[in-house]
Amino acid sequence: MSAGVLRVVLAPDSFGGALDSVAVTEAMATGWLRARPDDDVVRAPMSDGGEGTLAALEAALGAHAERRSVPTSDPLGRPVIADWLLLDGGRAAFIEMATASGLARLLPAERTAASVRVASTRGTGDLIRSALDAGVERIMLGLGGSATNDGGAGLLTALGVRLEDADAAELPPGGAALARLARADATHVDPRLALVEMVIASDVTNPLCGPVGATATYGPQKGADADAIAELDAALEVFGRAVEAASGRAVADAPGAGAAGGTAAGLLGFTNARLQPGVDVVAGMIGLAEMLVGADLVITGEARADEQTLAGKAAMGVATLARHAGASVVLLCGALGHGAAVLDGSGLFDVVQPIIDRPQTLEEAMADTERLLANAAERLARSVSIGERT
Repeated sequence: MSAGVLRVVLAPDSFGGALDSVAVTEAMATGWLRARPDDDVVRAPMSDGGEGTLAALEAALGAHAERRSVPTSDPLGRPVIADWLLLDGGRAAFIEMATASGLARLLPAERTAASVRVASTRGTGDLIRSALDAGVERIMLGLGGSATNDGGAGLLTALGVRLEDADAAELPPGGAALARLARADATHVDPRLALVEMVIASDVTNPLCGPVGATATYGPQKGADADAIAELDAALEVFGRAVEAASGRAVADAPGAGAAGGTAAGLLGFTNARLQPGVDVVAGMIGLAEMLVGADLVITGEARADEQTLAGKAAMGVATLARHAGASVVLLCGALGHGAAVLDGSGLFDVVQPIIDRPQTLEEAMADTERLLANAAERLARSVSIGERT
């Protein structure tokens, strides 16, 4: 790190439930510039494709991103308005699944075993259809933060796939109903899907079913209890077999098929979608590698730093690119979680620092995140100044 004026790139993820990555970046910038107002501070809010990606891309791309609003439905079928981004002069779209089908669409009291059984991805299917109506050639779909566990069944039905029981009746919404699935009929699937390039942005490597599958791994955070987990996992197994019978593609065991309650499996079965790490997709779209050229210091961040940070999370992707650019890297986090010690030995981060500065409950800390981030960035900047002087 050179002395004098520094080039500092701020590239944090969101602090889930508290601030999106744009607000996190601004808080960091505020604190850093209080201590070092002459530094060249570059704002590059990041995401791994999950909740908050739309905001990060819009902030980075500015006039090159056009927000489109669509009347659609939330995971429980209630009417909502959800947005997607039209990019690349109308040739591409970015869709964030969480805007329509996200867990944030449900109140905490609604995240129950009953709701996860019936939660549907149909709203996300409506967003994809809207992008097709706009004539795009490429769709990037960010999976993450979903409230659903239906294998993407609702999404597929919105795009023309018919899911039938043994009596040829169409199934109702939700993952539990898939236990009765006898046939997936793609005869009337939207033909435009075959003409577009589709990229699934996700950091998940889980298969569709089993002890490390979609339901067992992510069902509890959506409200599933032990009975619902067993029921939904068995239903997704039926779904996986039906997808293979209809498409000829054995998707159930594909790495990443379990993303977003198995939504990736449905897409891999009935579209030409391919999986790509979400952080790579977002970094490429905003030109993060170019922003890091000549950087002295890169500050990234996430709500909880733990062993999962190294499993394709945004902070890991940012740090990897920063190391290639020869910059020092600091990770500011809300808290240290299980296995966080592995971060110190990873070679990616020079400092991993929680932002908490006094005893607080989780609720208090989340409400205080903006101040905590600004103060942590200011302390870091003052430490850098001390290092330069000594």
